[in-house]
Amino acid sequence: MKVKKGSSVMIHVTLVVLLIFALPIQTVQGLSPAECKLLVNILVSACPEVINRKPPSAYCCQRIRVTPEECVCSRITPQLAVLIDVNYAVKVVQGCGRPVPRHHKCGSKLSVHDVSQLHE
Repeated sequence: MKVKKGSSVMIHVTLVVLLIFALPIQTVQGLSPAECKLLVNILVSACPEVINRKPPSAYCCQRIRVTPEECVCSRITPQLAVLIDVNYAVKVVQGCGRPVPRHHKCGSKLSVHDVSQLHE
């Protein structure tokens, strides 16, 4: 499968959403914006197979589990939320051994349920 122009944005959006659904609510204090950006970039680099709907690697799952929620929540806007296949994101996160909390709020304040309704 060839990567089309603009695919890197979709990869980033997909991985950010996977991360949001994967992480428990936690506080990570003391991280700078630059540190958060680095952690998100590491996550994106660790999970290229996800955009092609291939199973995530063990390393990708590990990055989903350890990247702080605070580093990605502010990046999710309602405009990005409509681009996300929530069912696929949930499947990947659960496959990485993380439960997906119901009605979890993050970023644009959309929950898994709210985003699902946007796709109907």
